[in-house]
This record gives sequence, C-alpha cells and structure tokens, in this order.
Amino acid sequence: MTDSAQPPRERRRTVQKEAVRRALVQSPGFVSATALHRRLQQQGSRVGLATVYRQLTVLAETGLADTVTAPEGQLYRACAPTHGHHHHLICEDCGRAVEIAPPSEEWIEEAARRHGYTLTRHVVEVFGRCAECGAERA
Repeated sequence: MTDSAQPPRERRRTVQKEAVRRALVQSPGFVSATALHRRLQQQGSRVGLATVYRQLTVLAETGLADTVTAPEGQLYRACAPTHGHHHHLICEDCGRAVEIAPPSEEWIEEAARRHGYTLTRHVVEVFGRCAECGAERA
C-alpha cells in the first residue's frame, strides 16, 4: 500500500513519526521530549506531546536514539545504530554531547566483583559544560 493509499489516520501517524525523527536528528545534542515538542510547534507541526514521547521511546528501543537520565529528566539524541555500546560527555547547558570511553570495562567489572555484585549492565554519563557554554559564563 503506498503512502497516499493509506487511510488518513495511518498517513498522519507516519508523517508525525517522521517529523519527530527529523527534529531529533536536527538537534545538536541531547534534548527533552518537551523541548523537542516545543520546537516542532514553532515549526508549525501539530504533533502532540504524547506522540513525541511515544516516538522517542520507539527510537530509543530500536537503537536510533540515545537516552540519558539527567537532573531535568529523560533526554534523547539521534544515534546511528552501528555505534554499539557507548558513553557520553554531555553539556548541562546546551545538551551537546560527545562519545567517550569509560575508565575501562575491566575496571567496571572489577569494581562490581570487589563489592560482590554480578554485573548485568552499566551506564556512564558525565555532565559538565562545553567550551562554548563555559566561555559564555565567564
């Protein structure tokens, strides 16, 4: 069935899904669902906030978005699915992020063993200010 042959409701879902994905790709770093929704509204999109949350969840589950928990809540960033397991250094002001290596996977595994834990997964996110945001505060 071509897009134009889809029922109007299905076509609308596809358009909204693509609008959320495109807005996330255009974001320079991590962004909250509400900030992404606000940006979509400013661009004239009629995507609802619940749809933004739903689509961001799907993107994260399929590996097309990274997600981190920050003091202000859950944040999202477009991600190529080939990156595999990785960690981030995230600017608290603008959300810009770079991928970083943790101290070492061995260090993480040893710390778990030393304290009697069986390691099931780990998340390392480091927060700070990028050079641009740091210079603006100076």
